[in-house]
Amino acid sequence: MEQLKRMAVFATVVDKGSMVAAAEALGMTASAVSQQIRKLEQSTQVNLLHRTTRKLTLTEAGATFYQSCSQVLALAEEAQQRLAELRDAPVGELRIAAPVGFSGTRISNALVPLLQAHPGLTLRLMFHDEQIDLIEQRVDLAIRIGQMDDSSLVARYIGDSRMVLCAAPAYLLRRPSLTTPGDLLACDWIGLNADGANASHLQMVGPDEQVVKLRLESRVSCNNILAVRNFTLAGMGISIQPEEEIRSELERGSLRHILEQWHFPAHGIYLVTPRREAQPAKVRYAIEALRKHLLPH
Repeated sequence: MEQLKRMAVFATVVDKGSMVAAAEALGMTASAVSQQIRKLEQSTQVNLLHRTTRKLTLTEAGATFYQSCSQVLALAEEAQQRLAELRDAPVGELRIAAPVGFSGTRISNALVPLLQAHPGLTLRLMFHDEQIDLIEQRVDLAIRIGQMDDSSLVARYIGDSRMVLCAAPAYLLRRPSLTTPGDLLACDWIGLNADGANASHLQMVGPDEQVVKLRLESRVSCNNILAVRNFTLAGMGISIQPEEEIRSELERGSLRHILEQWHFPAHGIYLVTPRREAQPAKVRYAIEALRKHLLPH
């Protein structure tokens, strides 16, 4: 590393034409610059400069060596410029991971304006209901719902996702009226079980703050919320869904909210990054865009 520094000093001396001018450009003293050149010549065992009282001139070896040094200096300056661009403007590839249920319009509505405003930015979206390793997958930003357990991650809470019990009207016509959470034990349950389990554990809170805990065996078990939703729409049973994701189905009547007097504990929505320090601009801009569009309404 010291040799690279000396090469940069040498190239600056040649560019500026004198030790004094190079010292001013580098924020060093002229004697320190002279010492760096002397050490460079000693390490290479080649005279690089002819020194006279009036000016400095390159030796033949110095002229050849200067070409390489100037290229190294140019590459270093280019690298520094690229880092500044990454810090100050959204450029490069933005990698975002999100639950499958977010693959609708909310993320695209948030990120399309960002992509349109910054042509140097590219986007890679990865949808998983299972949590993935952000470091291993080189993910810049993840959307997660629920408890945040990994203390090495930085989680920014932006709101709560309201979970609701729902079923298709055709399924409800075949079942007795549902009035209490216990009635769910006799129903066909469609569960989102990313770990492959066949049972779901629910906790529900009643209008009088009564808490009921249930263990429901799944007739259909999926690791994908959209598959759970499709089986529910097909009248195969009851499932729990994020209310903001099925709002249109509830409005059309293709799904019905059941046991409306009961609710689930809040599921927080978080924007998660591997670390907070020195976040590139692409991540900062994406966090702000997603924060505005993903807040539950």
